Amino acid sequence: MRSKIILIAGAVIAVLIIAIALLVILPSMSPDPAVKFQQAGALYTKSVDLANEGKYTEALKAADDALALNTPQLMPLIQSNRAGILVMLGKNTDAITAADTALASHENLTTTFSVAYFNKGNALKNLGRTDEAKAAYAKAHELDPTLVTPI
Repeated sequence: MRSKIILIAGAVIAVLIIAIALLVILPSMSPDPAVKFQQAGALYTKSVDLANEGKYTEALKAADDALALNTPQLMPLIQSNRAGILVMLGKNTDAITAADTALASHENLTTTFSVAYFNKGNALKNLGRTDEAKAAYAKAHELDPTLVTPI
């Protein structure tokens, strides 16, 4: 009788462990768009914080992780910020691509677009493409007059 109770208790414990594991693992694998949006937003915020601390490699990883969650609503914002991170890492061609990806959005995202144009201008300037940089800075300034054109 005692060994039967021990076996039942062991089975109950095993079921509880599996249930707890599922409660921990499944939410992170959830296809729920709201959960993915929240996770992407948290990673985006982390990338901004890391970039502000000068930790650009880590910031890029967080931005890339946010993009991997495939949340279309946040993609322009993430890519716009990512462009600035890439400029700081000296990856100017990749920065232009990220800015152009943000600018390809069909949403009305004036602030996001102004930052994307500004970061694209920085990348173009770093590549010696001054006329294109001036045009990107002009567009950034047109969208947000508080942005100061560096050239």
